[in-house]
Amino acid sequence: MKYVILIHSNPAAWDALTEAQKVEVGRRHLALTGDLAASGELIVTEALADPSMTRHVMVRDGRTVAGDGPFAEVKEHLAGFYLVDCDSMDRALAHAARLAPYGEIEVRPVMDLHAVLDV
Repeated sequence: MKYVILIHSNPAAWDALTEAQKVEVGRRHLALTGDLAASGELIVTEALADPSMTRHVMVRDGRTVAGDGPFAEVKEHLAGFYLVDCDSMDRALAHAARLAPYGEIEVRPVMDLHAVLDV
């Protein structure tokens, strides 16, 4: 079963970390990535650019419109993700827990649209 591990970041909380803690966060990510690759569970992992670089796409009256806003007034944003293929939600949660000491981590099953749509 595929799961996405979503990493949420709070810039104020990140800025409050010491340099040693920031290095520890990086080490946790490198260790998890290495372990997932070694176990064959890693599909892909990526860090995401700052939300200020985001573009929104909408279709209005048949026209595609891309823009910078609207910007939500939130303290946290999606900073990155891991897409993994694990035997169970418990296994995915165990992987996510390795990152949790320094932020909020969300684990969500990936839907198989073929099965949902019965096609």
